[in-house]
Amino acid sequence: MPQQGVRKSRVKSAMSPQETLVARIIQTDIPLTARPFEAIAQSAGMTEEEVLAASRGLKARGIIRKFSAIVRHQRVGYTHNVMVLWAVPTERAEETGKILSGYREVTHCYERTPPFAGRYNLFTMVHFRSRTDEALLREMAAAAGVADFRVLRSLEEFKKNSMEYF
Repeated sequence: MPQQGVRKSRVKSAMSPQETLVARIIQTDIPLTARPFEAIAQSAGMTEEEVLAASRGLKARGIIRKFSAIVRHQRVGYTHNVMVLWAVPTERAEETGKILSGYREVTHCYERTPPFAGRYNLFTMVHFRSRTDEALLREMAAAAGVADFRVLRSLEEFKKNSMEYF
């Protein structure tokens, strides 16, 4: 019986050699093809289903959290970026987040707790093809019903890669 006040940690089972190989490959760039897991399988000497099963198992056990894309936005023509900080009543944060994230220029939208500067609790990363972005930001603010927001412009990009564990 555990001592009072001591919590048992959730132990994750060890990774199989196949899971380790799959994890090593998927932590890097995933091929941009119609069947990326098939391409991974070929490079790993596995079947596509084995790669998918290993990936699902890693996710189910909490070893990996998610798959996500890192968009190299400048390579696709989006040369200007802004982080917009929105002051939104807490009870409207989810609704407002859905409105703002509905814009194709928005790549990130998240709630920050505690709020920055005591009031900015919703953050969006917005990408533009040109610097004339004020009209779109005003449109977004009107659609979301938010008048209080701050715009922080990206001046330089420092990092665009993921952690490597293997």
